[in-house]
Amino acid sequence: MGEGGHNPPTGPRWTTKARLAAACLALSTPYWLPRTVVALRQKAFAAINGDAGVPVATDHFEETYAHPAATGRSRGAALSDLFWYWLAPGPEVHQEHLEPGPRYAEVARTTTAVLAGTSQDLTAAAARCTGSVLDELVTGRATLVRLRDLMMPVWAEFFYELVFQEKCPPHARRLITDNADDVVSALKGTRLRHMGRRDRLTRYLLRRITAGHVPHELPGVLSPQEQAYYLQGTFFNTAVVQMSEAMAHLLLVLAEHRDVQRRLATAGPGDDRYLDNVLNETLRLYPLFGVAHRIATDDIALGDGTRYPRGSVLLFSYPDYHATGYSHPKSFDPGRWDRLHAKDAHHIPFGIAANRPCPAWRLAPLVMRAATREVLRRFTLESAVAHTRSLPSRGPCLLVRRAQSLPRHEVATVRAFLRIRDRWEDVWRAPVQLGFGTWMVLDARRRRMASAYFATHDTEGRPLPATPRCPYTG
Repeated sequence: MGEGGHNPPTGPRWTTKARLAAACLALSTPYWLPRTVVALRQKAFAAINGDAGVPVATDHFEETYAHPAATGRSRGAALSDLFWYWLAPGPEVHQEHLEPGPRYAEVARTTTAVLAGTSQDLTAAAARCTGSVLDELVTGRATLVRLRDLMMPVWAEFFYELVFQEKCPPHARRLITDNADDVVSALKGTRLRHMGRRDRLTRYLLRRITAGHVPHELPGVLSPQEQAYYLQGTFFNTAVVQMSEAMAHLLLVLAEHRDVQRRLATAGPGDDRYLDNVLNETLRLYPLFGVAHRIATDDIALGDGTRYPRGSVLLFSYPDYHATGYSHPKSFDPGRWDRLHAKDAHHIPFGIAANRPCPAWRLAPLVMRAATREVLRRFTLESAVAHTRSLPSRGPCLLVRRAQSLPRHEVATVRAFLRIRDRWEDVWRAPVQLGFGTWMVLDARRRRMASAYFATHDTEGRPLPATPRCPYTG
């Protein structure tokens, strides 16, 4: 008997409550754990990187981005160590990270020449590569796919054809997709770097270069090894990754917005205006770049009195900028592009013309239109998964052949399955990203790839003269 003559609570009664609470906590995990881990990731990265950059406000975003002094790329920024780590091998000759100067100019001219072509030829090549991959990889009446994974072989073949001007053999496509997938998976923290996958592509490209199999004149300022790194980083890393991500976002948008998908599927090629609106709105909501950093090579003084001292690491957040200047910025509304002009909008999907924009700014919309029409000609798309800019899920989607449609209840069942699976995948993926991402940031800071390179080389890649050592003090 307890005090006052009352019996104490029995064990089973409290055990049942504890079990019920544990069950509720477990079932609610997909709703709170991913958000909590993302917040922890941001805090961990901020703590590791320290005060590494100055965020640029959206009200003078483009003015600062276009300033002649906002041209430094890698030298002088601790963040460069992290990006070089993710883009290895050969980040020192990656076009995006070359400092301005003669070496960059020659590399940029080569890239422009490789990407050149008539609209008709580029569109036809994109449609052919897309159709070939779809016919090979999607053979059933209805197939569950990850859109980013499905698109990677398409762009591997497309950019291989641009570089080598011949059809891409299966083994080369596998080397390219393995390389691109490894880079983007490491960037998103879902897997650690696997340099063996990347090195296999480097060796293949070097063999093709030394055998004279590249029909373009490659930059003479680069050694054959550096030329292999250049091709790998520019075309078979950045180009393949960015185009695969862009297509995954676009196709996932169509799967989510059935009315938009139906209009595009029934419209002819002449309705490019609406498809362009859809593409603009997709890249506004899900920009391919997160935060770009530039190093001020001189003091920057803006019209409103804002000043950035020489050496400042300027951080340009594309998602923040794309979310300002619109009514209902979080809504997907292709029609808004009939009411405004792109030049008047906060919309820079390919960067700023005055500050080295993406070299594929002309090519990308052309070939994405062609690829989208090839997909819609064959399939309807269904999905109900979370759609975020980083898209770590790789875009789960159901493709259903147009000639063999599924009953509505079956489609509804698959959509429900995708939604539930996507939430539970976030439960394990979020801690994985926290662990892998933190480890890679720490490893990148330890290796100091960019800092070590510029300690021994100038901005043109020439070795710096060795500093004489005192025989007494070293």
